[in-house]
Amino acid sequence: MKLVETDTAVTIEPAGKPRASVIWMHGLGADGYDFVPIVSDLGLPADAGIRFVFPHAPVRPVTLNAGMPMRAWYDIVSLDRAGKVDEKGIRESEARMRKLIAEQRVETTRIVIAGFSQGGTIALHTALRYPEPLAGVLALSTYLPLADDLAREASPANRRIPILMCHGQYDAILGLEIGQTSRDRLVALGHEVEWHEYPMAHEVCEDEIERIGSWLRERLPGPGAESR
Repeated sequence: MKLVETDTAVTIEPAGKPRASVIWMHGLGADGYDFVPIVSDLGLPADAGIRFVFPHAPVRPVTLNAGMPMRAWYDIVSLDRAGKVDEKGIRESEARMRKLIAEQRVETTRIVIAGFSQGGTIALHTALRYPEPLAGVLALSTYLPLADDLAREASPANRRIPILMCHGQYDAILGLEIGQTSRDRLVALGHEVEWHEYPMAHEVCEDEIERIGSWLRERLPGPGAESR
């Protein structure tokens, strides 16, 4: 595997020609390097041919943090889900993710969109609206943004997209109830959601990483698995 670093993303290229891609977005204030170390812990087969793309969010002032500039996929005015939402920022990040998907040069059915916390909101928002079928969406410690618009905007191509949602039972940043409510909204709209809770805070844990690895192997099987 080869690490490629640019101003916009960190990419892990497989040894051979990429056969699949995972586009994985970090949380508020982090950057694309945040989840790079996890890849080696996922237990993926050497012949999986998966490219991992970890984009950097742009630096912007974040209202919740007294206007301090930091990497963010959109502005956060408050943690109150019923409050004002930066719809413009969310849709700008969606546009960037769509461009990244198009740049992968693999079938969309071999692309997983993933994200943690704020990055997870963009993963859910983008994948459920994307016009071509994707392999799955991985949403970690996050919630469903612009939920009231989803029924109208959801893409028929991804009505049955596999969704894996994981959340910490002791998450003090985005409480467990926020994730559960988002899960229930998705289920009410007809989406199938695999849901896991872990005894952790706003983070990832070993058991969660193990499940993510298994889920990715199911969604993006290597050539050996496909032939069986």
